[in-house]
Amino acid sequence: MAPVERPRLSLTERLYLPQIVQGLAVTTRHFARNLTLHTLHLFGLARDRRAAVTVQYPEERKVYSEGYRGAHRLTLKPDGSVRCTACFLCATACPAKCINIEAGEHPDPEVEKYPVRYEIDTLQCIYCGMCVEACPCDAIRIDTYVHPRIWGYRREDFVESKAVLTGRSRVLMERGHDALMEDMQRAYQEAEVAAGRGTLTGPGGGST
Repeated sequence: MAPVERPRLSLTERLYLPQIVQGLAVTTRHFARNLTLHTLHLFGLARDRRAAVTVQYPEERKVYSEGYRGAHRLTLKPDGSVRCTACFLCATACPAKCINIEAGEHPDPEVEKYPVRYEIDTLQCIYCGMCVEACPCDAIRIDTYVHPRIWGYRREDFVESKAVLTGRSRVLMERGHDALMEDMQRAYQEAEVAAGRGTLTGPGGGST
């Protein structure tokens, strides 16, 4: 097999100066355009022209794709009980070791066990989807189309309990995907107001 000949670079290409100048020109052009439009918007002018392409969350919402790996949820049986059988396969497959399960004897003799406690530490989770792949009974999914909650002042604020995970499934069944994002944005706004008053509490109810 003949060796591949690499193209020879000129002196200016080896110095990378043209590429640096081109990059600076693009950055300067965007900066000048956005600064001009933002200034005009302050005076009520050029309102029909958007200055920046950044999504102004939470006032604006980005529509996630079908394959987006969002916040977790525990699926439910038709009777409303959790589908998980506490087999620990998801916790075993998790490369980040962020899933903690405490199994208990199920009151129904037809079912061997169920998760008394099911927690996911979202600070450790890498959202790889291995837990979903490992589950033999489709008990955990990441199809909520909402990003993980990103506010809190204690590590406990980022640990999602069984009640939170099953609650997402109930919201999906009763109110749809949009309701999950609406609830999250409402929680952000309430937290912002509480922080301004100095009475912010975490999801567990503790004062921070």
